[in-house]
Amino acid sequence: MDNHLDRRKFLASVMGTSALTMAGMAFATPSAVATGDLPPFQRSFPAVNGLKTSLNAFCFNASLLAGTMTIHDALDFCAVAGFEGIDITGYYFKGYPQPPADEYLFDIKRKAFGLGIGISGTGVRNDFTISDPAKREQEVKLVKSWIEVAAKLGAPVIRIFAGNQKNEGISKERVTEWMLKDIQTCVDYGKQYGVVIGLQNHNDFIQTADQAVGMIEAIHSVWLGLILDTGSFRVLDPYEEIARAVKHTVNWQIKEKVFINGVETDTDMRKLMEIIRSSGYKGYLPIETLGDGDPKTKALALLAKLQKSMT
Repeated sequence: MDNHLDRRKFLASVMGTSALTMAGMAFATPSAVATGDLPPFQRSFPAVNGLKTSLNAFCFNASLLAGTMTIHDALDFCAVAGFEGIDITGYYFKGYPQPPADEYLFDIKRKAFGLGIGISGTGVRNDFTISDPAKREQEVKLVKSWIEVAAKLGAPVIRIFAGNQKNEGISKERVTEWMLKDIQTCVDYGKQYGVVIGLQNHNDFIQTADQAVGMIEAIHSVWLGLILDTGSFRVLDPYEEIARAVKHTVNWQIKEKVFINGVETDTDMRKLMEIIRSSGYKGYLPIETLGDGDPKTKALALLAKLQKSMT
């Protein structure tokens, strides 16, 4: 498949949906970008016992950044709580954004292995909407360096963002064009190290399922998928959006709340699990808690709801 041709098709579809673009709701439609021969993560059999719980370390964001909790502490919590995996975002490692020393990485990897905890993923805080090519190249280098970290940790997926720059005077089509090129570079690098690139919908440049699916299908690679953030589809019905995007999902951020008509509402775990199971997804289901309250209590409560929905 000609990736350049796929991108041309996608960009053409962008320019053909001006009404939606002007509304800021979408920049691609499924019919415009669907290739019909992918999807990259096609699954032939429904998941039965192939789902595993995981904790996104962002649940302990304040404590990890303040140094009152370490990654080792988070691993111990996961083991006691009954999580099967952990997603450790890059900025919780010492020295971020610089890659940690191998000794430090392997110490964490060995600790996780000893506890029976899988490292379900990692991630960086990048921005591919930056208009300055030189600065954007630094963002690509950041992702590349942490792809190598992910490989050393044994993390199968690294999470990246689209970005959130306003870029006044630059069309969304132009931003999409350079973004696809940068993502393609990261995907090619990830393939070399056996690490899947997970593009997260983060209510930033990507706000809808069509936008997320459009980006992924334009790249058209089995080394690119979606990190589906259940709390960041806020424009349309979140469950319908999740169902549209789940075919490309390689990992999750399952939140306590979803947004329905702009209102935060408790996530219907049963409904979410029905979508996940019907898609045939197998793998980790990381949870991520936000907001006030004791983070351990909140994480345990959300884990209990997730586990109940899995039975």
